[in-house]
Amino acid sequence: MEAKKNTTSVIMLPWLAHGHISPFIELAKKLANRNFHIYMCSTPVILHSIKKKGSLEEKYTRSIELVEFHLPSLPNLPPHYHTTNGLPPHLMTTLRKAFEMSIPNFSKILQTLNPDLVIYDFNLPWAAECSSSVNIPAVQFLTFSAAMIALGIHMYDKPREMFPFQEIYLHEYERLSMKKALKALGGKFPFDEGLRRSHNIILVKTCRDFEGKYMDYLSSLVSKKIVPVGTLVQESSIDQDAHEEIMQWLDKKEKGSTVFVSFGSEYFLSKEQIHAVAQGLELSKVNFVWVIRFPQCESIGIQDALPEGFLERVGERGKVMEWAPQATILQHTSIGGFVSHCGWSSFTESMKLGVPIIAMPMQVDQPINARLVEYIGMGMEALRDENGKLQNEEIAKAIRKVVVEKSGEAVRKKAKELSEKMNAKGDEEMDGVVEELAALCNNK
Repeated sequence: MEAKKNTTSVIMLPWLAHGHISPFIELAKKLANRNFHIYMCSTPVILHSIKKKGSLEEKYTRSIELVEFHLPSLPNLPPHYHTTNGLPPHLMTTLRKAFEMSIPNFSKILQTLNPDLVIYDFNLPWAAECSSSVNIPAVQFLTFSAAMIALGIHMYDKPREMFPFQEIYLHEYERLSMKKALKALGGKFPFDEGLRRSHNIILVKTCRDFEGKYMDYLSSLVSKKIVPVGTLVQESSIDQDAHEEIMQWLDKKEKGSTVFVSFGSEYFLSKEQIHAVAQGLELSKVNFVWVIRFPQCESIGIQDALPEGFLERVGERGKVMEWAPQATILQHTSIGGFVSHCGWSSFTESMKLGVPIIAMPMQVDQPINARLVEYIGMGMEALRDENGKLQNEEIAKAIRKVVVEKSGEAVRKKAKELSEKMNAKGDEEMDGVVEELAALCNNK
């Protein structure tokens, strides 16, 4: 595993969730194009998934190497559970502990590869500790919005002070949910130690154009330079042949008349939520492609999960499936909106492709991202009741406003403008990233 001479070699260690793996891979590609040699370090099940999905094109086979990182095979955590994909929720804490138990394995990888730099994820501060013990600089890469990280640190460090940006807030039910999540982590704010250990700078998956003031505030909170890496949206070519049926269906729909509905790869709607979304789609009278996912441990079909007679009533107006090519569909001319949980990767993908968002945040960072969607004017959030319960009429109202009604023209226009601006910029941010990383390595 010898890196080429005169290149900067980097070990990347992402957390074991798709929403983290994907941005790390995209960052690896951007750096590989700029004379970096990357060792992508993860569990065999994750690396198998990367190969299976073809996430790394052939041109990167020499500059990005996949390195197996083995976790202990605990009785209730066999190797196929060394990923958050399909992991039963009660085993999440066990997975985190298994990762920490593997610190000696990471130390061996460091000694063997002797990289110039380590780039690690939000909840892996020990990776920085291991690196510094052998005089290798380590930098944290955050795959969340700067607004979300800044708000979280502010709430933790300054609980009695108002967050300085009124447009970013949490409803009471969201605040309680976040407190519950923190309690499950032992009351610790998950970013704290990792941020402190990051060497001089922190990389964030964002752009200064729409998150500049949150980046600056975050910098003041952690006393480190925040370096944006861009949105890292995967380049996707439209493969009509591979998805012929759904593409032919979309071809029959009018321009901008259809919504794509998806709540991410690792969030599963409850039956009550599925029914609320279904009723909202039905009431909206808008065409839709809806991806519904179920936990691997549940043997339930789409027909069983939906309200009785739903598919018959919507007929040719809707398609419901367990998987669909998200990027390919979002690029289709008939798509006029994205009903999204507002995961950060979905947010940035929608922005890059110019598709306005109907925000329906579910957990963790998603409510903050949803507020950002409304603040920058590229979508609107479907209102809920005071307990956070989805309201089918509000879902329908938000869909119709964003996709159909005249009152949503500004949102549609803004989404297009942001897309044009982002695509015109290209990889501008990466020049700054390369400069900062090269400076770190040269000062070792």
